Parts: sequence; C-alpha cells; structure tokens
Amino acid sequence: MRKQFLMGLAVAALAAYSNIHDSVAFRIIAVSAAAELGYVPQISNERGVKVTVTLQNTPNEAEAWDFEVVLETHTKTLNDDLAKSSVLIADGRQYLPLGWEGAPPGGHHRKGSLRFKAIAPQPQIIELQIRLAGDASPRSSKWLLK
Repeated sequence: MRKQFLMGLAVAALAAYSNIHDSVAFRIIAVSAAAELGYVPQISNERGVKVTVTLQNTPNEAEAWDFEVVLETHTKTLNDDLAKSSVLIADGRQYLPLGWEGAPPGGHHRKGSLRFKAIAPQPQIIELQIRLAGDASPRSSKWLLK
C-alpha cells in the first residue's frame, strides 16, 4: 500500500513538474517523493530543443557518475560539444566532465553519456548544467542523493 501511494505521489509530482518545471524547489520535492523509484529523468523543453537527462548509476557505489543525455529538435542542428558546455555542481563547487560518449555534433537527434568523476564525500544535491548554443542560461537538472 505504501509503495502504491509513493508511486501515485511520484506520478502526480512528475505531472505537475511538466507544468512548472522552472521551480527549483519543486524539482527537489518531486525528486525526493520519487526516491524509491530511482533517479527521475529531468526534462527541459525550451527554444525548440528538448533535453532529457537521467542519472544512470548510484553515486555511492561508483567511481564515475554517468548521465544519459538525449537532445531532440526539429528546428536547428545540434552542434554543441557537450563535454565543453556541461558542468556538474555540488556543494558550491563545479566539476568538469571526464568526457562525452555518444553521437557527435550535428543532426536533430543526439544521445550519449556525460561522465564525471564521483564526488566524495557524496553531496546531498547535485546539479548538472548544460549550456546550449543560443540559450541565455544553462539547462539545469537536479537530483537529491541523500
């Protein structure tokens, strides 16, 4: 019964999130409500480019943290070098990616993985920022780890 309640709460939070995705506080609440379901994909659909980011592995069990990134558009070519335009933020510090493994720049659909060295001690919240060409501010994805 508890698991069904949490599942329903997570679905409701995700539905609400899609309507008010710019609220940082709401993102953290949605993530904590869905903690038993695993890491929640973060979606930004702005200026004709949809960016979906999913934390792939459990940070406290890994030497590196992987984030699956999917970029989709029908309006422009996706030429960004994600290894150069991404940063992980934890406890006020910025970490650059170890690299990008996936589709090269170009086209309208790209998928791959951004890899970062694991942060120790594990922070409570992590934020992945991706700045795409033409965006005034970076796309922000956050996860509550503890």
